[in-house]
Amino acid sequence: MFNGKTILITGGTGSFGKKCVRTLLDSYEPKKVIVFSRDELKQFEMAQDFPEDKYPNLRFFIGDVRDKERLYRAFHGVDIVIHAAAMKQVPAAEYNPFEAVKTNILGAQNIIDAAIDTGVRRVVALSTDKAASPANLYGATKLCSDKLFIAGNSYSSARETRFSVVRYGNVVGSRGSVIPFFRKIAESGANKLPITDPRMTRFWITLENGVQFVLDSLERMSGGELYVPKLPSMNILDLAKAIAPHCEIDVVGIRPGEKLHEIMITQDDARHTVEYDSYYVIRPEHRQPGIEYSDEGCTPVPEGFEYNSRDNAQWLDIPKLQEMIEDL
Repeated sequence: MFNGKTILITGGTGSFGKKCVRTLLDSYEPKKVIVFSRDELKQFEMAQDFPEDKYPNLRFFIGDVRDKERLYRAFHGVDIVIHAAAMKQVPAAEYNPFEAVKTNILGAQNIIDAAIDTGVRRVVALSTDKAASPANLYGATKLCSDKLFIAGNSYSSARETRFSVVRYGNVVGSRGSVIPFFRKIAESGANKLPITDPRMTRFWITLENGVQFVLDSLERMSGGELYVPKLPSMNILDLAKAIAPHCEIDVVGIRPGEKLHEIMITQDDARHTVEYDSYYVIRPEHRQPGIEYSDEGCTPVPEGFEYNSRDNAQWLDIPKLQEMIEDL
């Protein structure tokens, strides 16, 4: 469905955006791929990795999701939008709450309005496990964003714009994540790694798998679904041992807004969640007329189901994570 289409990625200079652009250009034949972001330096640096003679259908567009007028200009002629732009750092959002709201909530509203009014056909928004039962402002803003995108299908009414959401956990090796942080400490010669709490668990996904899941979800979506992949969990202590087995552990305590364990599907959401072989779909409680969902290949999750990183059936061991890190 990507061949011959114009695809725009907000936050396209981030870890996800760069990998998604590479996948779209190397594996499909899109008419055009547009990187939409607000940092001209990052766009310049990214352009060096995508020479114009090899990738003539790649475009860079300076803009901010807070600026609705700029989004209207950027979305002109676009078929598909992948919304990856967000203020993502938990501590930064805690100490700059107004800025997180402007980007993650008001920015989502701007994306929805611009997509409907300019005739974008499909929009998928990236979410986070922190949006389910949020304990910090970042998670709360992303939960609000998720709700806005799901409700966007009602606002599009008889128009053909459809919105869905993809929610997944921590990305192995992504910019600003704990793995590069631990590696930098270990490579500096330090003999201690700071661990927030040895009981802490997280969901993990590779960047490649995250991008592919988003693209697969774009092909599957009817509108209003929230897609959750089945992912392995890992204990933070095992993560530290995998990266720097020679380092001692320094328990520093949980940072503001952090949780011990993450949740991707709450018990309340489970009432309208169905399970497939490799992923779950949270369907909207309020169905939009004209949007139908197939029950082929899926089953409702059991009563009281909750998908969290502590009780997960899949776990990453130390050798497997070391293998994933080596592949980065």
